[in-house]
Amino acid sequence: MTIDVTAPGVVRAERFYPHSSRLVWKALTDPELHARWWAAGDVRPIVGHHFELDMGKWGKQPCQVLTVEPERLFRYRFATGSLDTIITWELAPEGEGTRLRLTHEGFDLDSPLSRQAFEGMKAGWPKVLPKLEAAISNRASADRPTHP
Repeated sequence: MTIDVTAPGVVRAERFYPHSSRLVWKALTDPELHARWWAAGDVRPIVGHHFELDMGKWGKQPCQVLTVEPERLFRYRFATGSLDTIITWELAPEGEGTRLRLTHEGFDLDSPLSRQAFEGMKAGWPKVLPKLEAAISNRASADRPTHP
């Protein structure tokens, strides 16, 4: 996994997952799977859809879906009314898996709240993205037929 924070107020992360784009997309857009690796909420891949992500001690953060290109691009506004950042997930097939690129942008580094959130997300995304792998792997295992 690579993390890039060279642009002011932008966190970029990239990670390869040994799963199809379909499975990675499902983990990003299915509320049940999303809750397993990051935050509970009624996330749906529908442009204009409003939802909240339960960020625990930081409370429920309102979000709105901005762009959907199934199994390729998912973008939404995060923490509308406070941080007003944008999270973009880009999926690209690669070999037997998927390369996932995350861009979390729009942090106002002049705002103490936004700077604190930026520092938290910069440190947090490298811990969160491996959990996505575990959620996909556990789901894929559960979906496989068992043979006696």
